[in-house]
Amino acid sequence: MRIVFIFLAFITLSVCLRAQQPNILVIFSDDHTQQTISAYGSKLMQTPNIDRIAKEGALFHNVFVTNSICAPSRAVLLTGKYSHVNGLKDNGPHRYFDPAQQQIQKILSQHTYQTAWIGKWHLQTLPTGFDFWKILPDQGNYFQPDFISMNNDTSRVKGYVTDLISDFSLEWLKNRDTKKPFFLVVGEKATHRNWMPDPSDLPEFENQEFPLPANFFDNYSERQAAAEQDMTISNTMLMYDDLKMGVDYTKRGMFGRMSDDQKAAYKSYYNRAQASFEKIKHDSIEVVKWKYQRYMRDYLATARSMDRNIGRMLNYLDSTGLSKNTIVIYTSDQGFYMGEHGWFDKRFMYEESLRTPYMMKYPGKIKAGSEVDQMVVNIDFAPTLLDFAGVTVPSDMQGKSFRKIVEQKNSDQSWRKAMYYHYYEYPEPHKVAPHLGIRTDRYKLIRFYGAVNKWELYDLQNDPHEMKNIINQPSSKSLMIDLKKQLMQLALYYKDDEGIKIISN
Repeated sequence: MRIVFIFLAFITLSVCLRAQQPNILVIFSDDHTQQTISAYGSKLMQTPNIDRIAKEGALFHNVFVTNSICAPSRAVLLTGKYSHVNGLKDNGPHRYFDPAQQQIQKILSQHTYQTAWIGKWHLQTLPTGFDFWKILPDQGNYFQPDFISMNNDTSRVKGYVTDLISDFSLEWLKNRDTKKPFFLVVGEKATHRNWMPDPSDLPEFENQEFPLPANFFDNYSERQAAAEQDMTISNTMLMYDDLKMGVDYTKRGMFGRMSDDQKAAYKSYYNRAQASFEKIKHDSIEVVKWKYQRYMRDYLATARSMDRNIGRMLNYLDSTGLSKNTIVIYTSDQGFYMGEHGWFDKRFMYEESLRTPYMMKYPGKIKAGSEVDQMVVNIDFAPTLLDFAGVTVPSDMQGKSFRKIVEQKNSDQSWRKAMYYHYYEYPEPHKVAPHLGIRTDRYKLIRFYGAVNKWELYDLQNDPHEMKNIINQPSSKSLMIDLKKQLMQLALYYKDDEGIKIISN
């Protein structure tokens, strides 16, 4: 009788634990930056559905990435480990993400969760450890995209990619095993280059003029790596692929995939853009400004569709009552340049690409309208979700759970005061020199290596746009020594052997 009682008690406890486990929805966008999200105070556009997550939960102001580039950031999300540990350092053609390694979905599956990844994956090797996946090959396409299914069949699907990713995600949610909590990652393609909006969103920003960033015409004084990059709006941005000028819609490729109606909408819209270009094409400065305006309009229109589709998913959770016990997170793989320093793209440790948007809601656990200022790094994402799921965080994960911080249970005085960064990809595609560095609440020390052998130091309080490298100022000597010491301590702590050697030289 005693054995029966113990058994029943165990079953009851297991059922109660399972009932308390939250569902988890992670909406993971691509190249979407804080500067274009109204929850962060952006005046460029309104993002009401993304903002909803922040209003109903917490908005994080200081979330940074370990390596500002697409595939490595996805690897960090899955593993909670730096690039040099999880094995994926760049987006290069020979990159390899070991699918056999420990990943968050595998751990959650061992603790009752039903798991899925839908949309952009971009890790070359196929997903493992998920109960369901449906992914875009490599970068994917905006129109009539191909999707790879779990049987490894690739099929072309009619429609616009952001709508389709939402359709497939909602379909999975409706047909999942409702007896289990779920972990779903929605991998958005938006807002990745080459920024192809849904035709219905094309007119949204057509007549809007956006102010140039104050450092748009940066001369990169005392910043060799910044001067030698190849990611400027003026020289790198392509008139055909990026800005859709002179497109031949009969050719195969991303434009050839469009339907007749979609092509007609694009032709009409971009013919007007072409006409505006003809008026200023002989003025080099006006051409650069024109390219900036075209970039902004396409990027923001692409983001508009994503925000609308996020609203669809939030509405489904609300209408079914699932939102009461679902953690919803919106974040991106890194930040992006919206003309700052004259750039688009990411990669640099400078603020616009180092920072990534992050907001999180969980009714009853996270206070609506709260704000988090502590320094969070994307290695912390997986440990935090495991913590909320009631699962022990593996000791080899390099991140830390910020659950107590976001639940406002204590201020956690032991929380990190500095973060470590390491970027590797060179020379293609944008000639950004490899570098590593440390960011504290006020200062940033960067060590470029390889093609550029330089140190850079910034006082973010007095120079938030990182225009003045103070490394050679006599008054910076003691600060440099202290930050270099802290940088070495972080490289040792995170076991970055390559970084240790670079800092030592």
